[in-house]
Amino acid sequence: MSKLYFTEDHEWLNVEGDTATIGISTYAAGQLGDVVFVELPDVGKTVKKGDDIAVVESVKSASEIYAPVSGDITAVNDALEDTPETVNDDAQGAGWFFKMTISDASQLEGLMDEAAYAEFTKE
Repeated sequence: MSKLYFTEDHEWLNVEGDTATIGISTYAAGQLGDVVFVELPDVGKTVKKGDDIAVVESVKSASEIYAPVSGDITAVNDALEDTPETVNDDAQGAGWFFKMTISDASQLEGLMDEAAYAEFTKE
C-alpha cells in the first residue's frame, strides 16, 4: 500500500515500502505556469534530505527541487526531457520526476499528509 506525503517546498512523495516516487504538487505546477524544462538527477546518485536535486523551469521562473528524504536515486522520468508540459498536465501522476530508495524512513515523519498540505496551500 502506498502513502502520499507533501513537503513545504511543494514536492509530493508517493511511498511504497522503501521506494518513493517524487515530483512537484499540482498546486506548485499551477503557480509556476507553463513548464518548459526539467533537469533531473542522475540515477545512482546518493542524496541527503534538503540537497538540491533537480530543477524545473517555467515561462515565469526556475525553481530548485530539494530531496525530501535521504536515499539513492533509482529512476528518472526521461519523458519529461521531451514533454516537460506533462508536469502541468498531470503533476502528481505522469509528471513525476524521479524515484528513490529511502535510507531513513524516520524522515517521513516531518512531512504533511494530503489534508495538511491542502490546509498549507489555502489562500
